[in-house]
Amino acid sequence: MSIESSQLIVILGPTASGKTGYSIKLAKEIGNAEIVNADSRQLYRYLDIGTAKITKEEMEGVPHHLIDVLDPDEEVSVGWYQNEATRIISEIKERGNVPILVGGSMLYISSITDGLSMAPTASKELRNILINEYNKDEGVSLHNRLKEIDPEAAERIHRNNKPRLVRAVEIYELTKTSRSDTFEESELRPREGQVNEDMKIIGIKVPREELVERINRRTSEMIKNGWVEEVRGLLEKGYKYKDPGMKSCGYREIINAINSDIAVETPCGASLIETIAAKTRQYARRQVCWWRNDRRISWINYGKVACHPKSKRPARP
Repeated sequence: MSIESSQLIVILGPTASGKTGYSIKLAKEIGNAEIVNADSRQLYRYLDIGTAKITKEEMEGVPHHLIDVLDPDEEVSVGWYQNEATRIISEIKERGNVPILVGGSMLYISSITDGLSMAPTASKELRNILINEYNKDEGVSLHNRLKEIDPEAAERIHRNNKPRLVRAVEIYELTKTSRSDTFEESELRPREGQVNEDMKIIGIKVPREELVERINRRTSEMIKNGWVEEVRGLLEKGYKYKDPGMKSCGYREIINAINSDIAVETPCGASLIETIAAKTRQYARRQVCWWRNDRRISWINYGKVACHPKSKRPARP
């Protein structure tokens, strides 16, 4: 692959598609590349197993940025991420190196590739799902979900306000960023000095059946490798269910299981694994829908490359 030293390389794709492995492979081929994280969950310290965070050994000496920069109880906005990522990418280029932006957080990536601090484009498929959910019980379950993911927005948006309620949940489902977080910064405004003039965007494509199987297997392996113990460690440190970092897929489900004294070896524990895997599969579908019509993306088939689950490691002190 021909890479210009001034280019920004973007590697994106659904969760469990093999972005991390491919990014290391490409960085080693380039030789003077540095990786910038674009996974909102991996910004947080101590969330390692459940976010499939890359280890020092797996980095193979390739410099990584924006990993482990926040505590789980710290809020983060798209505007904050955009400013930090823009600064780091510019510094990498000044060193004469090639920046590689890697991740699956749609709005974070869009804040760099599109140069805007912006709300996500509506997804017709997701919107229809949420509207059907609203219609089942006149918004009761949807409003309860909003209370969990964005209490501030839930206070402002009445259950009977169908369009606003659906949109607020849609933003979170698309980006894993709450509406309150998203709109801390100015909206729909080009950012001066943006670094997206010269980009090469690579999308990792995995056959649907293989991706489903990979997500299921990885979720089970994460539990076996100590994910529950990792969450217990977070609770012992004083972090709580409502903390921003705990919005990461699976963490709140595990907290509920811990509070209910459910052992993962039991049928209820197996149900926990399936619940997390199902939510992860739903998120992967939303990621695919988000990028489907972006003609700037060069899709590559990386599905046959094994997606190795993380080896067991203790929770960080």
